Amino acid sequence: MASDEQWRLLEQLVQEVDQQTEQLRRMQERMRDLSATAASKDGMVTVTVGPRGEVRAIDLDPRVYRKLSPSELADTIVAQIGDATRQVSGELKELMAPFVPDLPFEDLFGDGTGFESFLPRPGTS
Repeated sequence: MASDEQWRLLEQLVQEVDQQTEQLRRMQERMRDLSATAASKDGMVTVTVGPRGEVRAIDLDPRVYRKLSPSELADTIVAQIGDATRQVSGELKELMAPFVPDLPFEDLFGDGTGFESFLPRPGTS
């Protein structure tokens, strides 16, 4: 039979797990709501991306078609997607830091690495 001290310890552990689970749930909610917006220096192109780097919006000033060639416009859009993705990756790193303090973020979040690699895939556990 377990002693009172053992029960108190078990209750404390359960409470700690509940608190950590709630913190993770809040972090996941914040992650889903994350987005970052980047604008070109001239303000003609603005891009918003979500937490996985997915493009959520591209806003073009109507004058952009007169000022930029198609290839310049494409390059500007790609550059803003990259800037916004780097911003949202930085925000994700800040959100995750309390949960994985020793994670080598610079190695994991460098070029070619996306945060989606840390998320479960649909239909998997």
